[in-house]
Amino acid sequence: QVRLVESGGGLVQPGGPLRLSCVASGNIFSVNPMGWYRQAPGKERELVAGITSTASTKYEDSVKGRFSISRLYGANTVYLQMNSLAPEDTAVYYCQMKRGSRGYWGQGTQVTISS
Repeated sequence: QVRLVESGGGLVQPGGPLRLSCVASGNIFSVNPMGWYRQAPGKERELVAGITSTASTKYEDSVKGRFSISRLYGANTVYLQMNSLAPEDTAVYYCQMKRGSRGYWGQGTQVTISS
């Protein structure tokens, strides 16, 4: 069984930083692509940033230059460094790991940007 656990969410003032972490555990025997998604109230879940097993990255346009995804070398642990946060970044952030055709999800962590 595979389990993903996110941490690091919270309430931040506009312009502030926040760092999310995600650790995958269980029956995992390889380094897999991982990503961060977010879902705001009334909106669909969207990909924020993704990272391959070889650490190639991609970002949703609105977060380019502000967010940075990284991973622990050789592990299924991923981070999302978020800078210059804005109210529109408020959402539940989910970590995902892909293994083959299947995606595994964490429970989500709330990120709220407000003064």
